[in-house]
Amino acid sequence: MEPWIMLETTRYSLSDLKSGKFDPHPALFFCCDWLHGRTEFKLQTSGSTGPPKELLVHRNQLQASAHLTNAYLGLTAKSTSLVCLDTRYIAGIMMLVRSLEAGMNLHITEPAANPFTKIPRSESVDFTALVPYQVEAILNSSDRDRLNQMQSVLIGGASLNQSLRKELQPFQAAIFATYGMTETLSHIALQRISGPQASDFFQVLPGISISLDARGCLVIHAPHIQEADIVTNDLVNLIAPGQFTWLGRIDTVINSAGIKIIPETIEALLDPLLRDAGIDNRFFIGGTPDPKLGEVVTLVVEGQLKNADELLQHIKVKLPRHQAPRLLLTISHFVETETGKINRGKTIELLKGEVKTPTRSS
Repeated sequence: MEPWIMLETTRYSLSDLKSGKFDPHPALFFCCDWLHGRTEFKLQTSGSTGPPKELLVHRNQLQASAHLTNAYLGLTAKSTSLVCLDTRYIAGIMMLVRSLEAGMNLHITEPAANPFTKIPRSESVDFTALVPYQVEAILNSSDRDRLNQMQSVLIGGASLNQSLRKELQPFQAAIFATYGMTETLSHIALQRISGPQASDFFQVLPGISISLDARGCLVIHAPHIQEADIVTNDLVNLIAPGQFTWLGRIDTVINSAGIKIIPETIEALLDPLLRDAGIDNRFFIGGTPDPKLGEVVTLVVEGQLKNADELLQHIKVKLPRHQAPRLLLTISHFVETETGKINRGKTIELLKGEVKTPTRSS
């Protein structure tokens, strides 16, 4: 039986899409092009680590990436997928390609905190990809059980904090954190975070090899993507061939008094401390100029905070000396990329001109 594609509440057959009988929507236009055999596609990077740019990719590259994931997760024509990410960008596009290549039935919804609100409970879903804020919204809703009933769930777009990892660990569904970018055509490595198979490291997909450059950054060789290696700005620890842990971005490293500090390492330590203090505001660690130290470790928080002085002193006691923030800044709203990622550099730039709350530890 021919698979179907459901956009919100309207169902289409592949024949409908081929004949152009569908409402205007980016996801359906892509599916139509794919079904007609289009061979080249333009992708746009998210802009989270630099200016957004366009990439021209070939159909066979997208197919190869989709086949790797489908085979690894055991996805087939018997599966039903849910696409609830922006299909103008690689994460959403690859969900469409995986579904079309496997012959899966496909639900498409506009990006929302809890996409399950658009899917009747009578409709089962086996596979989806989410960003962390969607995961948190689902876990705090009556649809929590639906997430656990799925076959496979991918989580990407931003790092997954320790509290969410802990909450997902007992789940029976195969839930994975992903590592990838537009240049790698979505993920090239997965980390199981649920069930007894949960892992502390990322495992690259079959056929992909990795190494480190002189900076300690990840280098990826993926023959299906391009012949040349992809050199990243991601600092990692290699555990074994094909296995690594992610430390952070080299372009966010803070140089304070000659000591190089990785912000993402501090953020992982801060997350449970802030949550224990009843603070669920978004935050990140950045470096701000200091005439004596060069840069100081700075905690940047979105929204208002009460008792900022006490919070900073509490953190100072809990964290190692060189990792404890010496400055706390608040801003009403973080600057974001088009895909909803925090733009750290532009946020700190904006802080220079916005009313803010500076708090220093002694």
